Amino acid sequence: MAPDLVTFGETMLRLSPPRGSRLETTETLRFSTAGAESNVAIAASRLGAESTWLSKLPDSALGRRVVTDLRRHGVTPEVVWTDQHRQGTYYLEHDSAPRGTAVIYDRNDAAVATATPGELPTEPIENASYYYTSGITPALSDQLRETTQALLKTAQSAGTTTVFDLNYRTKLWDPEEARRVLEPLFSHIDVLVVAARDARTVLGLDGDASAIATALADEHGFETVLVTRGDEGVVALSDGRVSEQGAFETETFDPIGTGDAFVGGYLAARIRGDELASALEQGAATAALKRTLDGDLAVVTQEEVDAVREQSSSGISR
Repeated sequence: MAPDLVTFGETMLRLSPPRGSRLETTETLRFSTAGAESNVAIAASRLGAESTWLSKLPDSALGRRVVTDLRRHGVTPEVVWTDQHRQGTYYLEHDSAPRGTAVIYDRNDAAVATATPGELPTEPIENASYYYTSGITPALSDQLRETTQALLKTAQSAGTTTVFDLNYRTKLWDPEEARRVLEPLFSHIDVLVVAARDARTVLGLDGDASAIATALADEHGFETVLVTRGDEGVVALSDGRVSEQGAFETETFDPIGTGDAFVGGYLAARIRGDELASALEQGAATAALKRTLDGDLAVVTQEEVDAVREQSSSGISR
């Protein structure tokens, strides 16, 4: 069966001490998987989309752990295995005011950074309805810059709708380098997701979210632009029409992965044929539920998402 959604990118292992403990003194670390593209695939899969995750992993117990986690959430892994590189990890120490969240990345020599277009299976991308990746992927290596562009071109040539989240990370590159690398990809992207703060920092855009979405669509010809605004929700521009979806109220236990949950929920709705406004609402509800869960993954059900949509008074405004 052809997948509805294919994503490509890095998945790391996340290691976190218990809340209230510090990395330098803890004797226990919680072990889980995390990566923008696999997070999106998992959220979409749990909401009914046939999802495939494409990547390169070390042929080790750590690499196999990543695949095991994706499979248990219904995602099909299409992985190139190697015995010459390692599994990336990151360490996260939760915040507790006034102490902020601390993150340490350990991804040097990660297998995914060496992935070439020729070794990756492209048939799933060519047969999918949607293909998704993010700006984290080309930030990881020169090779992945080439691979990211090649896979977007493959999807575009096959008629697969391409979705790209700018996902700017200050620990990976500076705004000038990010813009230089990412803007040439825009001609291969149908749907752009960008945080308003990243549009201002990386792309040099001014104005509110609606103005940002309009400027991006006018300059680059995107079919749809989704400008996320954190607690203020998202503004979307599609077919010349602006829609706004507020964020649902939620008790935040762990905010990491919220944006990925939104995208996964949104794409799952679009895949089943929902109109834009309904898909935005499902994305927002999925993001709200993710914030109540520990870890990066939106381990949710369609019934839970529907309940959030029904119980909240946040509606859709245009």
